Amino acid sequence: MLSSLASIATLMLSTLMMMAGFGLMGYMLPIRSLNEGWSTFIISVIATGYTFGFTVSCVVTPILVRRVGHVRVFGALITILTVSILLCALVVEWWAWMIFRGLSGFAIAGAYLLIESWLNERVTNDNRGALFSVYMVTCLVGSIGGQYIVPLGDVNGPELFMICALIFSLALFPVALSTAQSPSPIAEARFDLKRLYRRSPIAFFGSLLSGALSGTWGSLGGVYSQTIGMTTAQGATLLAAFLAGGALSQVPIGRISDRMDRRLVMIASGLFGVGACALMIAFGADEPTALYVAGFFVGTVLYPVYSLNVAHANDLAEPHEYVTLSSAIMILYGMGTVTGPIMAGTLMEWLGPNALIGFLGLAFALYAGYAAYRITRRPDAVTPEDKADFQATILPMQGADNASPLPEPEPDPEEQMELEIEPGR
Repeated sequence: MLSSLASIATLMLSTLMMMAGFGLMGYMLPIRSLNEGWSTFIISVIATGYTFGFTVSCVVTPILVRRVGHVRVFGALITILTVSILLCALVVEWWAWMIFRGLSGFAIAGAYLLIESWLNERVTNDNRGALFSVYMVTCLVGSIGGQYIVPLGDVNGPELFMICALIFSLALFPVALSTAQSPSPIAEARFDLKRLYRRSPIAFFGSLLSGALSGTWGSLGGVYSQTIGMTTAQGATLLAAFLAGGALSQVPIGRISDRMDRRLVMIASGLFGVGACALMIAFGADEPTALYVAGFFVGTVLYPVYSLNVAHANDLAEPHEYVTLSSAIMILYGMGTVTGPIMAGTLMEWLGPNALIGFLGLAFALYAGYAAYRITRRPDAVTPEDKADFQATILPMQGADNASPLPEPEPDPEEQMELEIEPGR
């Protein structure tokens, strides 16, 4: 085990630094946007630049890697990250920030993809769970640590922007100086939305909702914490509570869903999310500790719903369809991350900050309701033995996770023919 950890030590160090910069950037920019007097709608529009760049990168980055290799592309992406945050300090205009956030989204998604590609070639069936757990903890620690840098500085000055750029730059050194062999070229992403819907309507619809859930909170959570009167330190703690909830619940929820109809777990997760959102609205900033606990509960179901969608789609797919369906889920997830913040930002403009939590509660309710509807349309037809393995993931790395290279499937002799696909659930 120690030798396995040593083989990914430099990779995890780069990941830690990159995630620290990401956490700092993701919390600092919304607060600065508020201080500039920009509306929540404008802030949500800025966030769409990030999610658009993130989604595009999952398709474009594999092409770049096949041309020049992993290390060179990783270096270029880290450079783009560094430049994007420095540009935000130089040009403080909302339309410019939307462009710069698009650059950062493109770069961070590509970097995630490369890191997970590298990690996939270092793991075996014996150590996969342990090493991916180390990866998830590294991402969590880095992101939370970066968020707690914000209260130590002034978001209205250039210092935090410079610190963020320095952290991103340092993330390049471990990988650039590593003597480890680069992984194999990344497989090109292919997607088929129609096939995904025919295989699993709940995964199709649920991917849009999971993107709306995570994208909305990730883009506007910092805005919510500030507009209800929390300090920057309290806001960082609330964001950390969400992440911690998602990290701790992924594996238990996955194990439960492996042993029963996943749609029942989807229903339970959605209803639990509705209740947790109601608690957040009831407590507010006057009871920060209770708000942290309620936020932790929301996080326990907000992040795993994406992985439930992927697992459910794979349950009903043929092996040669895994990459295609996972890529389709990524595209739908990206659509949700673009549209969710805009809708929630508009509601916050009209109704106040609690409209954000109300929007999350509505999305959870729709998720649970549609899963219940699909159960009435078709009973569970997959035995626990035939289910695909549940793979836990911490957002915002989801887009990269489902775009991560999988073993290239054996050619399907009927790939070019129209498949007779049984109606999905």
